Amino acid sequence: MQARESSHARAIGPGVTGGPLAHPERVTQEEHLKYKLHGGHQPHSVLIPSSGNEGLVVDPVGLGHKSHTQYPYVTGTSVLGVTYKDGVLMACDMLGAYGSTKRYKSMQRLTKVNDACVVGAGGELSDYQQIVKMLDELATEDFCMDDGHRMTPSEVFSYLTRVMYNRRNKFDPLWNSIVVGGLQRGKPFLGTVGMIGTNYTDDTVATGFGNHLARPLMRERHSPDMDEKAAMELLQDCLRVCYYRDKVSVNKFQISKITKDGVDISEPFSLDTKWDYALFKDPTAKAVGAW
Repeated sequence: MQARESSHARAIGPGVTGGPLAHPERVTQEEHLKYKLHGGHQPHSVLIPSSGNEGLVVDPVGLGHKSHTQYPYVTGTSVLGVTYKDGVLMACDMLGAYGSTKRYKSMQRLTKVNDACVVGAGGELSDYQQIVKMLDELATEDFCMDDGHRMTPSEVFSYLTRVMYNRRNKFDPLWNSIVVGGLQRGKPFLGTVGMIGTNYTDDTVATGFGNHLARPLMRERHSPDMDEKAAMELLQDCLRVCYYRDKVSVNKFQISKITKDGVDISEPFSLDTKWDYALFKDPTAKAVGAW
């Protein structure tokens, strides 16, 4: 079978092959001249889009139904955050999972906004990249103003709540759970924003499975006046538990520290793990309905 010539897809312009939209009808020069005499404004070409539009004109009919992000594809899991007397610690792993496949193992999900604020997110990583792009534009505008002021963590938090709720109302949500941490007038600030704009601030926050696995540890051991060493140990224990129980996580983490001295995001590291617990050896031994 000989392929038909194609050009001027009525949906996305010239030079596209494949699909019925990319196969316009060939006309002769006489038919083309007849078309122009009847008021047409086609360019000088022997190929005319089958929709009747000019080349490079997008035909909404040819595009079909518009679809938004209906389900996340490449995702990150839990983000954890705790406050302590001198600042805020945030942590997450570096996995970008394609479904259940551990596809990308060096995805940084903690981003510095300025010297007083860090943002981390779980969920669809392409949507998170869009959020980082918007925050970078705001930070650049702050820098260009050169007035000595910068966005505070509460301002970043409030901005993200409006962005997420606005996109939710358009039925085109950014599929993320976000953690915002930083120093607000010398005091620790920590909050989280959901994909539909739900938000709250607290001394400890977690997203994803961490909300079920890590928060009990945080509630039991956290205190506002704890020092950095105790906060770091708590956060590492929470990361370890999340790694044990969450199948889409890897033993490769980053921790960000926000203090009066600025922001520090650590190099990737791994934790010591223990897999010879008695319940790990036969986890379904007493489970109802297990094989």
